[in-house]
Amino acid sequence: MKILIRIALFSLLLPAFAGQTEAIDEAATLLQRADEVRNPRQSYRVTSTLIEYRNGKEVSRNQLAVFTRYEAGEQQFRNLIRFLQPRRDNGKLLLKDGADLWFYDPAGKASIRISAQQRLLGQAANGDVVTTDLLRDYSAVIVGPATLQDAEGQSRQTVQLDLTARHPAVTYARMLLWLDPENGQSIKADLYAKSGSLLKTAWFRHYKTALGQLRPTETIIIDGLNPQLVTVIQSQDHQAMEVPAQWLQRQALENFNGR
Repeated sequence: MKILIRIALFSLLLPAFAGQTEAIDEAATLLQRADEVRNPRQSYRVTSTLIEYRNGKEVSRNQLAVFTRYEAGEQQFRNLIRFLQPRRDNGKLLLKDGADLWFYDPAGKASIRISAQQRLLGQAANGDVVTTDLLRDYSAVIVGPATLQDAEGQSRQTVQLDLTARHPAVTYARMLLWLDPENGQSIKADLYAKSGSLLKTAWFRHYKTALGQLRPTETIIIDGLNPQLVTVIQSQDHQAMEVPAQWLQRQALENFNGR
């Protein structure tokens, strides 16, 4: 009798489990498409310009060359970032190898391990400039449909995803992401600390064709406490290139001479 009761209860719960699995799969599919729109699944170089604003006035500007190598077998990105401007920072390097981030300063000829959460410029953290795969780093659930105005003032029909970090090495413990389900374009993201406090809001805009796909070429990052603190990340000059694996090693940073 007990066995029959258990079988009956399992039969009642099975549709709920199936529905939950389908919802998780749908969220993962949406997130994977958003990842593919933001980041080409290939090796390439792109120039990123970071501009910091306070109360609407520009206060600092950095320019970086970002070299990205896509490891298809591991389905992850590895990065080497070379600082170009301002002149005093030229030659500094940031290496992302798996979950590890290393900063190299040619003045001291030493590399130190840093975190993705540390600030690079203004509201932009180190993790905001490296190439990331959200599906690899976060589990996703669908919150539901939402209508909102994008960063260019257009009304968009979106799906909201709630992303929870799979491991502590990620830049943000939790994200709320709004994306267009028709084309996979990310529209907005709220970025949270482990404590649950809102750190930043990011808006993705100026979608242009780069490496065969419409991709966001500008990200606006707004401080979660003071909206007058804004950092804009502009991406331009995407170029397909074979990024050598030997560049992406900590011991090779001292001798790096790529452009």
